[in-house]
Amino acid sequence: MSNYDVLVIGGGAAGLTAAVVLLRAGRTVAVVDAGAPRNAPAAAMHGYLSRDSMPPRDLIAAGQTEVAGYGGTIIYGTVVDVQPGFRALLATSTEVGARKILIATGLRDEIPNIPGVRERWGQDLLHCPYCHGYEVRDQPLGVLGGDSEAVQHALLVRQWSSDITLFTNGTSPTPEQREVLAARGVVIMEEVVARLAVFDDRLHGVELVDGALIPRSAVFVRPRFVPNSDLLTALGCDTDDNGWVTHAATGRTSVAGVWVAGNAADPRAQVITAAGQGSTAAIAINAELVEEDIAFALATHRAANPDSSGQ
Repeated sequence: MSNYDVLVIGGGAAGLTAAVVLLRAGRTVAVVDAGAPRNAPAAAMHGYLSRDSMPPRDLIAAGQTEVAGYGGTIIYGTVVDVQPGFRALLATSTEVGARKILIATGLRDEIPNIPGVRERWGQDLLHCPYCHGYEVRDQPLGVLGGDSEAVQHALLVRQWSSDITLFTNGTSPTPEQREVLAARGVVIMEEVVARLAVFDDRLHGVELVDGALIPRSAVFVRPRFVPNSDLLTALGCDTDDNGWVTHAATGRTSVAGVWVAGNAADPRAQVITAAGQGSTAAIAINAELVEEDIAFALATHRAANPDSSGQ
């Protein structure tokens, strides 16, 4: 079994950034990457200074190169279990040991079960207007969903276009919601949605059950965010009422030696935010390792010099 100072589980922006910071501090680091990033369908990422419009896969590839360049280990695989101590077991039966562990396994998006939604996810079926709104600005846009969060999403997306239609999919907004939507010029379609109409690999609009086709260039939806937190909860990390692992600002969880960063910790973290969280966690992890190294060195020194008490 290989042993490292830190094992990073999750090779996205958070995990790779943390690995680079730790490696530059002289730590031994392994990153386990399952190769299934949440933003894989997206053609480009945005809001990352100096990397705007870069394909997400290119950022990951560059990050992996940097980690390897600093002497880090990249392990392609999936961690299926982590034992206190820490010993991680991969699906290949490989075991990896570490003094500290950072889990940056992200989240998964639960989206409406409507034909075309899953197929167009990350292309012209979008979730984050801050990530993708600029690219579809001033075009006819749709927002899918009938709950209060969908209403708020429609009001947010309105910032990027004056032509917004909220498809409530059979749900009726409250009088208060109707008023504010009308005030912002958002059209409400209460009919049930049959599918997203896609031709020649491009969204043409939203088709209703009565056959009407409402032309739209892109459709936004606010998914339900579900953390990939099985490893964290199996280790006994505390969670909040919504199932998210609680943690300090540095990413430290309730379990000693276990840290979290990125979308596994913060569902609204963009790529640049996740990278920052990875850096913050790495600095805190190294500080904790330094304290342990000092304690070990002091104990060793005293054992070798029993007459030396520091008095």
